[in-house]
Amino acid sequence: MSKSEIIMNLKKQGLVAVIRGEDKTEGIRAASACIEGGVLAIEIAYTNPEANDIISELASLYKDDDRVSIGAGTVLDAETARLAILAGAKYIVSPSFHAETARLCNRYAIPYIPGCISLTEMVTALEAGCEIIKLFPGTLPGPHYIKAVKAPLPQIHLMVTGGINTNTICDWFDAGADAVGIGGEFNTLASQGNFDRITSLAREYVAILSDYCSV
Repeated sequence: MSKSEIIMNLKKQGLVAVIRGEDKTEGIRAASACIEGGVLAIEIAYTNPEANDIISELASLYKDDDRVSIGAGTVLDAETARLAILAGAKYIVSPSFHAETARLCNRYAIPYIPGCISLTEMVTALEAGCEIIKLFPGTLPGPHYIKAVKAPLPQIHLMVTGGINTNTICDWFDAGADAVGIGGEFNTLASQGNFDRITSLAREYVAILSDYCSV
């Protein structure tokens, strides 16, 4: 799957599960529970010390399912990005823009999704070849900020992460978000060992987005 095809797949799905976890077992079980519930784009955060192993195992488990996209999150430098790509990550997400990471991802034709909040940061990321940008933290500006950004930058594609829940998700899509990242609820449930609830919550998100898109 090409770089642009991966971006199109993320936008088509609209939902990205940001999975942290304390160890490999928790990370894999939480990610698998999300996938079982229909959230098929998974971002494994490098706050988990075993993120490399989680990405590698998930990439192997779902290698024959083109609907599933396994990516890496909380990537702070190019060295970590390269490790994630070698482990099987199909996209790289950062909490901020990092020029060297952008160059490395372009070299391997892997989407780089950096976290940006200001127009200056977003334009810098666009000029570095980023096809989609993470608005982070989303709780800071609120949904109205997307319309403000897209007035001077109508070509920009945004994934919002931070503070998304079942009550607010439609507000973000109404404002023009292309995708949203959801992590807090999933990771809290994972820390409690409540993986069945993760699956049912994932189904709730998928149902909300499906109803939204059918209106």
